[in-house]
Amino acid sequence: MSLVILRYAIIAAESNAVLKLKFQKLHATVINTVNATNAIDFLFQEGVLGQQEMRTLLMPEDPRKQCRDLLALLHTSENPQTFVKLYLAIKNESHLQWLIDRVDQCDVTSLLQQMYTSEPTSMSFD
Repeated sequence: MSLVILRYAIIAAESNAVLKLKFQKLHATVINTVNATNAIDFLFQEGVLGQQEMRTLLMPEDPRKQCRDLLALLHTSENPQTFVKLYLAIKNESHLQWLIDRVDQCDVTSLLQQMYTSEPTSMSFD
């Protein structure tokens, strides 16, 4: 793998991790404002959700439950672009520009410090 591709992969993974923390911090706001059906369609189109996941998520009639279920599923996803794609799904909704602004302005410095200081390292100092 070339160094450029490796750097891009690291930046993308870090961007996804930061967005994951931001969406977690704004969880209640997202649930109350995002049209989950539109996000589900976009995430399926982008390959973040599979066909079965899409069908399951489209079942609840309560929009807030649907959005809550979507976020819960995304937080367990191993796709390295999950939250980048969720960000793009929301950005596609012009009436939610204020939410994109909130995500962009969300400070996660303390959460990032916790994340990086609490992760076990595999370094050995023998």
